[in-house]
Amino acid sequence: MIIELASVGVLPKALKESFTPDDVELDGEGELVSVATLDADVFSKDEKVYIRGRIGTIIRLECTRCLENVTTPADLDFEAIFVDASKEDSESEVEVKDAALDESLVLDGRIDLREVVREQLLLSLPEQVYCSDDCKGLCPKCGTNRNLLDCKCDEGDIDPRWAALKNLR
Repeated sequence: MIIELASVGVLPKALKESFTPDDVELDGEGELVSVATLDADVFSKDEKVYIRGRIGTIIRLECTRCLENVTTPADLDFEAIFVDASKEDSESEVEVKDAALDESLVLDGRIDLREVVREQLLLSLPEQVYCSDDCKGLCPKCGTNRNLLDCKCDEGDIDPRWAALKNLR
C-alpha cells in the first residue's frame, strides 16, 4: 500500500494491512514465516507525517552458534516520522538536530508501507539468536554441529600461528 503525503490529514486515520512473506524481504537477515500484519494510525503534524502502530509476524533466523533455524515471534510497537524532501533545505551542508535523526525523507511524496514494515522488522532483529541457552555450536575444525554429534577432533591442537604463545608464562 502506498500513502500519498498530500492526502494525510491532521486527524489520525487507521491503517490495517497484511503483507505476505514475498512482500517483505529482510536482506538475508532472516525471513518471514507468516503474514506480517500492520495495525497503525497515520496523521500529519507540523509538516511531518507520523505512522504509529504495531507490527506482528513470525520470523525465521539462524542460531548464531550452530546455524540451525530458529523461529521467533516479532510483535513490536513503532513510530515512523516522514518529512517531504521538497520542503527541506537544499543546501549541501546542513546541521542535523538530534530530533531529526529519527526522521525519513520522502523524495517522491509517497510512502510505501511495505518498506516501513521491512525497516521496522530489520531494526527489531536481535544481533545474536540462539536455538537454546546451552547451544554447543559448531566444531571449529570439522564443522560438526556439537548439539547433534560429539566429534573426535582433538581440542589440544593449537593453530601453528599461535603455537609460540603457548610457551609464554
